[in-house]
Amino acid sequence: MNIRLRDDAPPSRRQPRREPESASASTFALPRMTDVRLDVPAARALLLAAQGLDRRPRRKAAKRDVLAAIRRMGVLQIDTISVVNRSPYLVLWSRLGAYDPRWLDQHLAQGALFEYWAHEACFLPIEDYGLFRERMLDQGWTRWRYSHAVMEKHAGMVRRILDGIRQDGPVRSAELGEPKSGSGPWWGWKPEKRILESLFTAGELMIARREGFQRVYDLRERVFPSWSDDRIPPADEVRRTLVLESVRALGVAKAKWVADYYRMAKKETPLLVRALADEGALIPVEVDGWKEPGYLHPDNAALAADAAAGRVKPVLTTLLSPFDPIVWDRTRGSELFGFDYRLECYTPAPKRVYGYFTLPILRRGALIGRLDPKAHRRDGVFEVKALYLEPAVRVTAGLVADVARALRECAAWHGTPRIVIRRSDPPALAAKLTAALAVDDEPDGTESPHTP
Repeated sequence: MNIRLRDDAPPSRRQPRREPESASASTFALPRMTDVRLDVPAARALLLAAQGLDRRPRRKAAKRDVLAAIRRMGVLQIDTISVVNRSPYLVLWSRLGAYDPRWLDQHLAQGALFEYWAHEACFLPIEDYGLFRERMLDQGWTRWRYSHAVMEKHAGMVRRILDGIRQDGPVRSAELGEPKSGSGPWWGWKPEKRILESLFTAGELMIARREGFQRVYDLRERVFPSWSDDRIPPADEVRRTLVLESVRALGVAKAKWVADYYRMAKKETPLLVRALADEGALIPVEVDGWKEPGYLHPDNAALAADAAAGRVKPVLTTLLSPFDPIVWDRTRGSELFGFDYRLECYTPAPKRVYGYFTLPILRRGALIGRLDPKAHRRDGVFEVKALYLEPAVRVTAGLVADVARALRECAAWHGTPRIVIRRSDPPALAAKLTAALAVDDEPDGTESPHTP
């Protein structure tokens, strides 16, 4: 079920991009679990195809593709770490290839996107605003994101900030008060920043745009003037829709994976998944080695049939953000890809195993390793401090060619064309990649993602 909130919202925005190679009427009729059976590689391929990570588009990215990719994922998580590029821009690059990062900022400023707490802080399609309005009004849900103590203690400041925005227009946190140092659950934020964030969490303010990636806050009625709270869907309909959207975005999902996508209740959500399957809104499917069923959204039925028949073959090799939907659920990443991943930027340096901000390496349907990069834009250097392959991954000429091309594309998009690889595991890989990077031509036998 889709909830349409805007007359101009595309009716097919949740449909998979990839058309099945051999669809028939029977492909879409999957009433029983036994109609389709997936092995684990097929389940991986289905997830990647649903997320737009099976292959790059064969045409150069356009601005509309940024919005289409976000609608396809449902959410685009926001993070500010910029060792390479900030996560939302990198997530889009993994899917689209070279594109203009300003397009994301423009979609937000033009009202096609809004920001709110979904998986975490996320960019979301504006037509999904109603699905999250209930959260804004639920003080129990907002928890630590809304500081009741600060709002009560500084009630006069709250009124002055709202009056100032109403009279003078949008504001950045940097324009209010003085910086405050410290740590804790509010990261040492000054009271003005806490107030702005609490008003944002409560839905009284929205993010009108970003300037230098800093939030610019404005009144909700100015950012989204056509919204009325009489359009809030019933709570049970919201939960149903978010479950269905989660399963659609994941391609195939265990019931226990679904709650994480939009941060829903961990105990109740698997029960709702099974209830939706019982009524036919989701399709149960067997996956080899799973002790429980997987679930499909009907939109992915044809894609699942093609995956089961071996007709969905991921060919993309790319680097992923730590906050990419493919890897943000560490349990799912381990169970589906056999890839144990942990972001170590919050780990003290002496205890890090792989590095500060490691990027998983996706190659042709498998997560084969990770690398610890840094983009030195001023010097034009893309530094790979270390690159680690998973223990069972063999170093072949094809792997070297694929990874070298992914590095070259990522470095070029960052404006850092000179790539330096410091070390690798296995050790000989660094030299082989360096040699491959010295060759300008595309390796034979590999797909060029930008070939028309």
